[in-house]
Amino acid sequence: MSAAPLPAPAGARRISLAPEETAAFGAALAPALAPGDVIALEGPLGAGKTRFVTGLARGVGAAERVRSPSFTLINEYRGRLALLHADLYRVEAGEVPALGLGELGEDAVLAVEWGEKLPERLAAGALRLRFEIVSDRERAIIASADAGRGLALFAAWRAIGEGA
Repeated sequence: MSAAPLPAPAGARRISLAPEETAAFGAALAPALAPGDVIALEGPLGAGKTRFVTGLARGVGAAERVRSPSFTLINEYRGRLALLHADLYRVEAGEVPALGLGELGEDAVLAVEWGEKLPERLAAGALRLRFEIVSDRERAIIASADAGRGLALFAAWRAIGEGA
């Protein structure tokens, strides 16, 4: 018999009713970002991870159109901060360290789709955002963090509006 999942901490859960709202959550988090921050985005295909990064890019002042890096692996967007958008969907977990994400992200914000594949060294201080498909248009985004800058970003996430 498995235990029921623990409820999300107060303020950790947000509900998005439209793709534009998902992007708005990213834009609202962007002012809290600093070089070296890691955001691990987790959830199924079509859950809104790339749309969220679109908001992050807008929030840091990047003018480029955000595209999923599924085949390029990493896209870079420049504004007040460099934002590296990585997609690990097509990468085996054992191959991720060879990408050098830690080194690439030292002077940039690193937003990683399929963030559950990140090496522990990067994941430990990350803000984790789990995207869940609730319905055709509705998404739940649940934040968590364990240490370092991830905790500061979690506090910024909690400050975005009211928790669900």
